[in-house]
Amino acid sequence: MKYEERLQNVTVLGAAGKMGSGILLLTAVEMADLSLQTENRDKTFVLNAVDVSDEALHGLMGYLRTQVRKIAEKKTMLLRSFYADRADLIENFDIIDEYIFDVMNIVRPVNAMEAAYNSHVIFEAIKEDPALKVKIFKQIKENSNVEPWFFTNTSSIPITELDEQAELNGNVVGFHFYNPPAIQKLVELIRADKTKDEVNDFALAYAKRLRKIIVPSNDIAGFIGNGHFMRDALHGMQEAEKMAADFGGYVNSVYAINKVTQDMLVRPMGIFQLIDYVGVEVCSYIMSVMNPKLDNEDLHSTLLDTMISQGITGGQYSSGAQKDGFLKYEKGRPVAIWDVNTKAYVNISDFASAVDTKLGAAPSSMKPWKAINFSKKKAATLETIFSEMNGMDTKGAQIAKAYNMRSNEIGRLLVDSNVAANDDDVNTVMATGFFHAYGPINNFLK
Repeated sequence: MKYEERLQNVTVLGAAGKMGSGILLLTAVEMADLSLQTENRDKTFVLNAVDVSDEALHGLMGYLRTQVRKIAEKKTMLLRSFYADRADLIENFDIIDEYIFDVMNIVRPVNAMEAAYNSHVIFEAIKEDPALKVKIFKQIKENSNVEPWFFTNTSSIPITELDEQAELNGNVVGFHFYNPPAIQKLVELIRADKTKDEVNDFALAYAKRLRKIIVPSNDIAGFIGNGHFMRDALHGMQEAEKMAADFGGYVNSVYAINKVTQDMLVRPMGIFQLIDYVGVEVCSYIMSVMNPKLDNEDLHSTLLDTMISQGITGGQYSSGAQKDGFLKYEKGRPVAIWDVNTKAYVNISDFASAVDTKLGAAPSSMKPWKAINFSKKKAATLETIFSEMNGMDTKGAQIAKAYNMRSNEIGRLLVDSNVAANDDDVNTVMATGFFHAYGPINNFLK
């Protein structure tokens, strides 16, 4: 079966979710572009958007229409070639409207799993729950009219386990998009022990068409991205608890670690803000998936347990707005920190000045992440900043050096334990998928 033939009938499970909606958008556009090629004009393309919520599916269609318009406006020359035989489409706005219609006409929003039974490709972006994934995969496989290939967006569950428990016979691959899929360039590709070559080849072809950067990960729980992030997050939480007394309280130390990991390590957000972004509950669950499969490690956080028991979950609303977690947000900016002892948020303005003083000054060459990460002189700028920081003995510099050393250790662990093939793969995942200005395996700070 040719590439375009396999994409004639596709299903996205969890299509109205944060990840599913992006996967649906990318796939809908790819399928529409294929359908508009001359040799495919006589073929029917169907993309089933499956989700349990009718309300969410309604909102999904509005999201798709808006995003497709943005995509169309950036490729009007290509669209003109698609519609070259349409004398009635002259102006750009007419062509764009027609393209939006053609993309939307492919998508079928449904809340019934039966829609997937005729699909050759199943993209799965549901809850990170292995039992639920296996149940749904088995249901589709047992009722399918074809032999479907399953592309799971899991970020932590071993693909071999899903393959064996759902009895998919190698017709599955881990295809881990990063959030948001429509913007993020990175995809982690994870083969199960018995993943068929043709499934893997299709995944590579699909990723190439989407202009994604593919990094292979071996099938070990957490893979490269969460393999680093979960350990990095656990280190941050442990350090905050250790330093609470030194900084005059737990809330102060959370602020300090978050500030250092963002500003002095040149990351887009501090470690506690990143935990909130992914979700306190989600991070806890991912750790619970990974922990039983790790030797000589205890990847578990009692702090996360406490936060969840107190009703603090993080994550995002359907609008994309950030929910409160370790930090409380107003207009997207942190304004307070949750105190697990008093069970209340404490305004950052009440203590920030004192903690900043204790941390000490940042390197004089320091610049914000955005100014560095997108600069053509990024490498030279980072070298200057870290060279200066290596000569500093402020509290903030000490924390940054120790944190970077631990991040480096985690990166090397992923290579040594055969999760990643090499240092470059680890660095690519963290720099591309997490937007770090540099990879964790480095010689910057000593």
